[in-house]
Amino acid sequence: MKICIVAEGCYPYVVGGVSGWINSMINSFPTVDFEVLAIISDRSQSGKFMYQLPDNVTAVYEAYLDDVDWKETRRKSKKKRLSSREYAAMRSVIMGQNTEWEILFDLFQEKRVSIDDILMGEDFFRIVEEYYNKEYSQVVFSDFLWTMRSIYLPLFLILHTRIPKADIYHCVATGYAGVLGGLAKHLYGCGLIVSEHGIYTREREEEILKASWVNGIYKNIWIDQFRKMSRLAYDSADVVTSLYGHARELQIELGCQANKIQLTPNGITVENFAQLPGKPAEETEYIQIGAVLRVTPIKDVKTLIRSFAFAKEFVPNLRLYIMGPTDEDEEYAKECFELVEVMQLAGVIFTGRVNVREYLGRMDFTILTSISEGQPLTILESYAAGKPVIATDVGNCKALLFGEEGDELGQAGILTHIMNTQEIAEAMVELARNEAGRQQMGQVGYERVHRYYRIEQMRSKYNDIYKTVLGKERDWKWLE
Repeated sequence: MKICIVAEGCYPYVVGGVSGWINSMINSFPTVDFEVLAIISDRSQSGKFMYQLPDNVTAVYEAYLDDVDWKETRRKSKKKRLSSREYAAMRSVIMGQNTEWEILFDLFQEKRVSIDDILMGEDFFRIVEEYYNKEYSQVVFSDFLWTMRSIYLPLFLILHTRIPKADIYHCVATGYAGVLGGLAKHLYGCGLIVSEHGIYTREREEEILKASWVNGIYKNIWIDQFRKMSRLAYDSADVVTSLYGHARELQIELGCQANKIQLTPNGITVENFAQLPGKPAEETEYIQIGAVLRVTPIKDVKTLIRSFAFAKEFVPNLRLYIMGPTDEDEEYAKECFELVEVMQLAGVIFTGRVNVREYLGRMDFTILTSISEGQPLTILESYAAGKPVIATDVGNCKALLFGEEGDELGQAGILTHIMNTQEIAEAMVELARNEAGRQQMGQVGYERVHRYYRIEQMRSKYNDIYKTVLGKERDWKWLE
């Protein structure tokens, strides 16, 4: 039996978050052979793994969203025009009208057409021209045409990708990963699972609306493109998983059939965070805050720094440890470093990549100021270490702090609004000044993670899902 994990922009190239979840999942099924189909930006990232791959990972394949080789098939291609069925299918995906994905799958896989011939050919031109005249004639056509080529290049590269055969494809997002999952199911008749940690379409929509690299009407076209791809993933999947109830509601709103969706909360190995080293003698005078995150805009590190500066005016012995990589968005990280310097702010320590178990025991509480999250593993890890959490009201953070319906354990931290410097600063001050409250909240979090978010529980749920997707006639011993 073989399961192929399909991941976009994360495992095994990025540490933490979804990558950590994938690594944990693979390790949870040591008798199963896994392959990884990783979607990355281009060949410059190829092979630059940040994880020691588990022994049961038998291969890593790569698909590229941009590729210097995309014109190479031009010399080998004899096909210049689309058939009437292929034209209709190409038109359906561009116009967003009941996309005939199966015809497109065969076009790019069986006939191995040149992407250059498609994008620069008469058929693509005519369809884009029709779309332009119908919806967007107020802009310059040449700009519109080249933008459409840039939008469809990554999709066509994904459709052109040679992919391995597996019994189950497990896509850890919709989007381009979901397209590969739909393609695999079309080619091989395999089982298909789509697991969303954040709601991919909504996250891309937020990014595009804020982005400076895309303007005006093109924002709408990009957003529609991601919706089309996510709908393909939902329609093709046998099972779609979500981490919590509201995420399930969003998936249904975006077109997923309700009967396909199963709730699968995250789980961690809680024993890994038992008996962590505490504060050394030289740190006992400080109240220490830990932020385990990637230094990227979505984590809103600038608001974290500003809030810490305000809180430090009331609690001078505060320290902030920002624990995580600073090389994923080097420009943003530089801006964060400069902000600390300009504010002449003492007590902010950027550790870079670290083993969080070496630090969590030294913290008094942790904090997460993200503008988007799913069900953060960092909160669960803090709870396993007995530490309360300050978190913004995104994703499932509110339920992690206060409990899902039926969970009466109590409050395990303080919830704030996103980008609200005053609220976040006040929360820091409140926890810093209230040692008894910190201990009580930390104990609630500890009990919550042990009761609801253990790796064994997550493994059991996915064990059942894999069995269901493969079919009852198969031998399950390999999964036990």
